[in-house]
Amino acid sequence: MAKKKAIASLLAATIALSAAVMAVFWLFPSTLDRAHVAWTRSLDVVTRPKSASLVFVGDMMFDRTMLTVAEEKGGDFLFACVADYLKGFDLAVGNMEGPITEHPSVSRRTVPGDAGNTTFTFPTSTAVLLKRNGIGAVSLANNHILDFGRDGARSTRGFLESAGVGYFGDPVDPAHKTFVTTVNGIKLALVGYNEFIGVDSVAGTVAEIQRVSALSDSVIVFSHWGDEYVSAVDRQRVAARSFVDAGADLVVGAHPHVIQEIETYKGTSIYYSLGNFIFDQYWKDEVRTGMAVEVRLSGKRLETVPRLVESTRASGPCLVPLEGID
Repeated sequence: MAKKKAIASLLAATIALSAAVMAVFWLFPSTLDRAHVAWTRSLDVVTRPKSASLVFVGDMMFDRTMLTVAEEKGGDFLFACVADYLKGFDLAVGNMEGPITEHPSVSRRTVPGDAGNTTFTFPTSTAVLLKRNGIGAVSLANNHILDFGRDGARSTRGFLESAGVGYFGDPVDPAHKTFVTTVNGIKLALVGYNEFIGVDSVAGTVAEIQRVSALSDSVIVFSHWGDEYVSAVDRQRVAARSFVDAGADLVVGAHPHVIQEIETYKGTSIYYSLGNFIFDQYWKDEVRTGMAVEVRLSGKRLETVPRLVESTRASGPCLVPLEGID
């Protein structure tokens, strides 16, 4: 009998509590709304995959004619058409085609064929300029990063670190071959490959991709390779496919100063060359036009969209309107 009375009392208390809760929601419906929203948001956290937006651009050079333009019009002029575009992504990445040092320019006011015409050094303000205009990480894997030797490469790293710009692809220090960062909860590894100088190799890059794949959600390789002003060559294709086989989720490239082919290999996109982004080459459409590769990461899924950019002597790179693309 006592047990039945206890059960009855518990049931009555439960009904009374339920009635009280319903009364609160009846009198204050916004409470129910807030409870529903909170529950919905918590459900979204569980079910919605993490996402991030990236963009990759090609060769950036801040010496020679670009140095003169920056001094006359301000460094931000070089990014005037694209700064807002770059800042619209969670991370923008480009190839920095030379070191940042305190040395004076030796290529300024030279012409092709002159001594020093392709020996580059960038102003000490370059890293801050990049950061201010939306570039969050740069590849050092190129044939000009050692134009002022190892000291120039070390100086570059120091200026980039001070400005908060990530870097990868150091050709002489394997510890700086890869930049690992977390973007909106997604762990991203950017791996540099340099065909031309330093201690790099395809086999070494394959091993690095395999190593960081186990530690990252997504691995993207930025390569410096190929022959200038022509289509992709066989050694690029062999290397790119090796990188994909090793676990790369995307491969982009630079150095040829023109846009090269886009390939899909085993479901993975390969952009063999993005061409120029900020560079003083204007003599034909192919060198004036570069490519920006927009990347959307959603969990383990990666999608890309290419956009064209065009430079003239009157401006830095500007996006080509979508309606202007054939």
